Amino acid sequence: MSQPSHRQPSHATPCTRRELLKAGGTVAAASALAGVAVPRVHAAEDNTIRLALIGSGSRGSGAVANAMHSTHGPVQLFAMADVVERRVEASLKNLNQQFADRIDVPKDRQFIGFDAYKKAIDCLRPGDVAMLTNFAAFRPMQLEYAVKKGVNVFMEKSFAPDVPGLRRLIKAGEEAEKKNLKIAAGLQWRHSENRQMMIEKVRDGVLGDIQLIRAYRVHPVGPLGKKPAGEDELLWQIRNFVRFFWVSGGLFAEMNVHQIDEICWIKDQWPVAAHGVGGRAPNSLDYGQNLDSFSIEWTFADGTKATDVVRWLGGHCHREFATYIHGTKCAAQFNTYGLGQGETSRLYKDQRIEKDNMVWESPKEKITSWDAEWNVLLDSIRNDKPQNETKRAAYSNIADLMGRAAVHSGKVITWDEAMASNFQFYADIDSLDYDTPPPVQPDADGRYPVPVPGVWSEI
Repeated sequence: MSQPSHRQPSHATPCTRRELLKAGGTVAAASALAGVAVPRVHAAEDNTIRLALIGSGSRGSGAVANAMHSTHGPVQLFAMADVVERRVEASLKNLNQQFADRIDVPKDRQFIGFDAYKKAIDCLRPGDVAMLTNFAAFRPMQLEYAVKKGVNVFMEKSFAPDVPGLRRLIKAGEEAEKKNLKIAAGLQWRHSENRQMMIEKVRDGVLGDIQLIRAYRVHPVGPLGKKPAGEDELLWQIRNFVRFFWVSGGLFAEMNVHQIDEICWIKDQWPVAAHGVGGRAPNSLDYGQNLDSFSIEWTFADGTKATDVVRWLGGHCHREFATYIHGTKCAAQFNTYGLGQGETSRLYKDQRIEKDNMVWESPKEKITSWDAEWNVLLDSIRNDKPQNETKRAAYSNIADLMGRAAVHSGKVITWDEAMASNFQFYADIDSLDYDTPPPVQPDADGRYPVPVPGVWSEI
């Protein structure tokens, strides 16, 4: 389909045959390698791992910087793709200021369009990394293509806006396993040294049997304003992705998948059911689809409960960003993140979470968990260590969507119901193009549909 004039594509072309030949052999040899295990030693003579950035917003640009920081380099940004050209230009300018000697993305390797990810991935060789950092709606099909092409993957959270998308993701991950590809998922807290130390204490029985896990993410997130006149509807929704369920799964699914992943990691199980309540302040100025408050309870097979309390409101509201564990022997602060507190784990004498009751505190982490996850991925690639985080990440995302669906629908949602769900926010995502109307439209006042418990259904 043709593109509107305000979305001018670049004059990009796929990487040349010369570039493919330089990758180590003939085009035919490269094609043959696409379906087999990735070699232990990278094919390039200089041992540089190339990156293709799919989605050049702040997340993608930040992930490139984390890769550049790795002790398992060298890495080189080699291709970029996005649906909006100015995002590529802005990201490239910023990255060149920091890592000019490791950026090699000429105009003919800057790809614009909904199929641009294919062209960027086509520039990679076995052993390189496709960075899937744009929007959850596109993650499954992009992972499928990267696996088909035989390249390793770093994929940002969240991983799909609905369960059918996550099942598709899991299937692609299974294919990656057969090819010995390395897949890293952007739940970086799994690679936090302090959190790993606390997990060891949990597994060693220091806290006793786990009775309750409590997570909190209460801090301001501004509302979505009314779409300006003349702004393209599709790109408006994509650019404001956390405000629209079909693009990202919504703000809760996008942001709180970290907390839900922590809960499941601590318990070392997946929940059997979820229920909760949520809503919007009566004076809300938000034009988007999100609620601004959630309180969700997950139940595990042995009856253990885990809760997540979320509020995006500002003003004089209490703020907290932390996860706590209560065992039969004592309690722990699994982490406290942001709000000036750093990433810290603490152990207490009993159930009282107070400074004067603390018996152990983790040291300051040497590197960020974002840098740590890239150290793990690049080490896995270079030393052929097993790494495929697809299924675990998808399951955490399913637990996340169970909580969202419970609040939105007003029902108790079970794991089995979620796993069997065929509900999709946008079933025809693969055919999306610039001329495609988005599946959600504003009302006469410019507002988008908001979940109404008892009426809304998404599982």
